Amino acid sequence: MEDRLIDFSIETSEIVEQLPSTKFANHIGGQLIRSGSSPALNYGEAQSAESPVDFIHKLKVVLKELRESRVCLKIIIRKPLLPEARVLPTLNECNELIAIFLKSIDTANKNRRK
Repeated sequence: MEDRLIDFSIETSEIVEQLPSTKFANHIGGQLIRSGSSPALNYGEAQSAESPVDFIHKLKVVLKELRESRVCLKIIIRKPLLPEARVLPTLNECNELIAIFLKSIDTANKNRRK
């Protein structure tokens, strides 16, 4: 999972580097740089969580940042700031990661209640 999140971070940074140099693209790019790199970093923190509650909280932060990244990627496609074919694979990976973390949070919550 860590490697997928690192790859996602790298891919979002490469998308940002290809954006046009406009005020709007720079704004969206800045948001995507932060939200696209945050999941890998927060996942690293989750690995050292101090309790099950802390672990779940950190996974929720990962999920929140992935959702923000998804919106940024959708904006890039709809504007369009880059061709859809360039962004769609990263958007699809983002959707898969969101699904994985939703399930992980659900499983962690169930295990915590046992």
